[in-house]
Amino acid sequence: MSWIDIGALGDIPIRGARKVKTRAGCIAIFRTDETTIFATSSTCPHKGGPLEEGIVHGTSVTCPLHNWVFDLETGEAQGPDDGRIATYPAKVEEGRILIDAALLGQKAA
Repeated sequence: MSWIDIGALGDIPIRGARKVKTRAGCIAIFRTDETTIFATSSTCPHKGGPLEEGIVHGTSVTCPLHNWVFDLETGEAQGPDDGRIATYPAKVEEGRILIDAALLGQKAA
């Protein structure tokens, strides 16, 4: 994988998120605890809600527009809703957030 540094882990509060603009489009970076992060599409497939503004709980995010809940690990909608968001490899090294640049070039974010 080709990892790129997108910022400091400390820039995202626990149970918070930030939107990152890439050449392939915008992605959302979610921090679920001290050292765990997830990278997904920043847009809800239902009504285009900004997922980085949603509520982070456990390893899920709830869309701020219509309360759809997505698993941050798989991207699958939870509950009665049917849908999926894209997920991207991400990791933390030495307090920095890294995402896989190669995958972003292959998929629309």
